[in-house]
Amino acid sequence: MHALKKCWIAAALCATLGTAQAQLLIGQTAGFSGQVAAGVKEASDGAKLYIDMVNTKGGVNGQKIELIALDDKFDPKLAAENARKLIEENNVLALFLNRGTPHTEAIIPLLDKHGVPLVGPSTGAMVLHQPVRKHVFNVRATYQREAEKAMTHLASMGITRIGVVYTDDSFGADGLTGAQKGLVAAKLTPVLQEKFDRAEPDFAPIATKLSKADAQAVLIIASGSSVVEASNAIRGAGSAAQIVTLSNNASTGFIKSLGANARGVIVTQVYPNERAVTYPMVKEAQDLARAQGLGDISPAMLEGFAAAKVLVEGLKRAGPKPSREKIQAALEGLRKFDLGGLEVSYSPEDHTGLDFADLSIIGTDGKFRR
Repeated sequence: MHALKKCWIAAALCATLGTAQAQLLIGQTAGFSGQVAAGVKEASDGAKLYIDMVNTKGGVNGQKIELIALDDKFDPKLAAENARKLIEENNVLALFLNRGTPHTEAIIPLLDKHGVPLVGPSTGAMVLHQPVRKHVFNVRATYQREAEKAMTHLASMGITRIGVVYTDDSFGADGLTGAQKGLVAAKLTPVLQEKFDRAEPDFAPIATKLSKADAQAVLIIASGSSVVEASNAIRGAGSAAQIVTLSNNASTGFIKSLGANARGVIVTQVYPNERAVTYPMVKEAQDLARAQGLGDISPAMLEGFAAAKVLVEGLKRAGPKPSREKIQAALEGLRKFDLGGLEVSYSPEDHTGLDFADLSIIGTDGKFRR
């Protein structure tokens, strides 16, 4: 009986030590509610697919990854406050997969102050690439690359009357620069170039102008519900212009929110086709999703999945006692890291990540087609 009691004590002690074992705390602030909620959820689900698999296999260097996610409602001020809490109160090792250009800009001072790396911000803003932001490690391609590709593609189809509608913030200005590059390359001038207030958009007058300009296509540089509202207004004004938007809207939830206006919308993409199993990363994500009963993966899920692979590799290379400084150094030393058909490299002078850009169109079945 005495020996049995000693076993119980030993077992209880082991259990206590196990639960007390240090975990790798990673922070995330993103718009889990608000206009980009659908995309944020899908990207986060994609990241969790990989992180959960890693944790199931014992974690990184024997420690499991714990993701602390806070909702910033897609508000830059709240994003900054959430980042402060995660860094100063939760003492996270790194931030991960936040969403939005002005939101990322709002948290950069905190990253620099505390030496915290940010992995995989869900934004393709050029301001995060050039000049190099010391603590920001981009994974996806830039919005400028996407917008430029969209314009040159439309021009190659013989479309010459193109409008550009963009949100009045740093994201909109960034996408506009890329669109202008593409238009210049195609020797075209936009028939309409209109910005709208991000907080209180009014698309009716813009839609009327677009219809009167007889635009054949329009690039809408905006997020989630704003693109949906703009599309509704454009169709309501009687315009049949081809609607194009960027990869920040590459989610299944976005397609559903478009409703009857979804068919034929062109969405730029920064990852391979989510059904292209010739890419090992895509097949890996598909297999994990099916094993968890999640069904098909989306482009947004692939973005989160890829970002998680980079994060985990940084944690592995930081060693058994990772710190913010060690993770920073590990990421900057990453060279030709194979995500599964796509390679990521960083250096102190380059935190760009991937340069992959493609186009998709929403089919009659409500899925992205390449």
